Formats: sequence, C-alpha cells, structure tokens
Amino acid sequence: MERTAPPDPSPRATPRVPAPPQSPPGTQAPLDGMPRQWTPAREPGPAGPDAPGAAPAPRGPSPWHFLPTPTATPFTFWYAAVLAVTSCVATYADPALVHALHQGSSTDVAHLLRAPVPVLAASALWVAGGFVSPFAVGFVVVLTALERRLGGLRTAAVFVAGHALATLATEGPVGLAVLAGHLPDTSLHRLDYGISFGVAASVGALSGLLAPWLRWPLLVAFGGLLLEDLVAFTDPLTNWGHLIALAVGVALWPTVRGWRAARETATGRPAGTGPERADRPAVRVTAV
Repeated sequence: MERTAPPDPSPRATPRVPAPPQSPPGTQAPLDGMPRQWTPAREPGPAGPDAPGAAPAPRGPSPWHFLPTPTATPFTFWYAAVLAVTSCVATYADPALVHALHQGSSTDVAHLLRAPVPVLAASALWVAGGFVSPFAVGFVVVLTALERRLGGLRTAAVFVAGHALATLATEGPVGLAVLAGHLPDTSLHRLDYGISFGVAASVGALSGLLAPWLRWPLLVAFGGLLLEDLVAFTDPLTNWGHLIALAVGVALWPTVRGWRAARETATGRPAGTGPERADRPAVRVTAV
C-alpha cells in the first residue's frame, strides 16, 4: 500500500507580483499582456527653446545689422567701397587733378545736353565733403536699411530716380534762364556732383516702410534740416534739389510698399528683420 505524504501544515510564501505602473492623469492605462506599450513620461506641451525641432527664440538685431555686408546688402556695400576710393582720391590727390575730375563729372547743363547718362553716373561717384560728411553717413545707414527691405536692384532704382529727377529739376531752369538772358553763359558750367540727391530720395522712400512713430519724426527732422539749409541761401539750387529728391522718395511710397510685400512673399519672412540669403529659401520649422 502506497504511503501518501501528509499536507505540509506550514504556509508557503507566495511570490509578490509588482503592481503595474500608474499612468499619468489624462492618459490611457496600458493593457495587460501587451508588451512594449508607450507611456508618455510627461504631458504634451509646447516645445521649449532647447527641444529638438523647436524654432530658435527671436533675437534683436545686432549692431552689424545696420551696416552693409557683401552678402546681405551687396549694392550698398560695393557702392560704399567705390565712394571710399573716390573720397581718398579727392583728399590726397593733387588739387588740380581733383578739380578736373569734378568738373568732368559735373551734372551741369552743358554736360547734360551732350551726354546725360554718362555724366549722371559719373557725378554719383563722388561725395561732396568727403566720406565723413553727413550725407555719406546717411548713405551707409539709410541705403542699408532700404536694401534689407527691398533688395539691391530696387534700392538702386530708388536712388537713381532721386538722383536723376532732382538733377534735371534743378538744372533745367538754369538752362531756360540762360536762354532767356536772365543768367550768364557761365551758369551752363555750374559745378554740381555728389550723392546727396539719391540719399534724400532714399530717406523719403525708407520712411514709407517704417512704423508711423518712427516715420514722421524722421521726415520732420530730415525735412527741417533741408529747409534750414534753404533759408540760409548758401546754395539754393542744391537745397531745392534735396527737397525735390525727398519728395520723389515720398511719392514712391506705394511702389516701395508693393516691392516689400512681394519680397516678403518670396522669402517667407518680414523684410528687414535679419540678414537674408538670396541663395537659400526660408524654411519654417514646426515642432511635432
């Protein structure tokens, strides 16, 4: 007869099964028997500035943003380089040679009648007063800001429009006055050169792209300086030319605003907010 062992009266320890991990509030608990289920470690929220794929935090413009560079503002940069060279020539070259160069580049009536386009281009290669004159500083600052908003070709168009129209508007009456006998024939060779008309037109055009709190103080301050020069009556034709060029820039507001809108549409970013690369389209990064 087979013997059977009596039941063990001592209780055996039962293995402890770990409790399933608690799910965060608002999430679905993992199902039993389903391996490798994803449980969010934290509640989803907006990606921080250091999270992968997050857009970089906006930064204010650096001081270099207001100066021309060969990649972001090539027209202003290389034009300023040419003006720096001609200013050095005007400062250190023989005075007789400098006078001959200025006279040959003068947009007087005699030169405008013979070769208007070459003389208009040549006269814009000089800075009256040298590269440290107020208009030279204004050239660098104003045209840099304008080119960042419009691009090089359109900035050049604004500059040329002011330079040419203001020159013709001031030299035309001189020629008519000579024909009528009110001025001597020597007035046909009046010395006239420089970039000031183009800079004045650029100031007027740029003001139309700025916020009102900055636009009107700029126009009032710059226009007041021009009126003060006109009242001084030291060079009336040039002073009237500055006011005419400023008016040309203001008249271009609808045009430059349309150009800026087209540029913003093409680049996908507000014009003038940072250095722009024409060879690389704007990319918008979205955190997922």
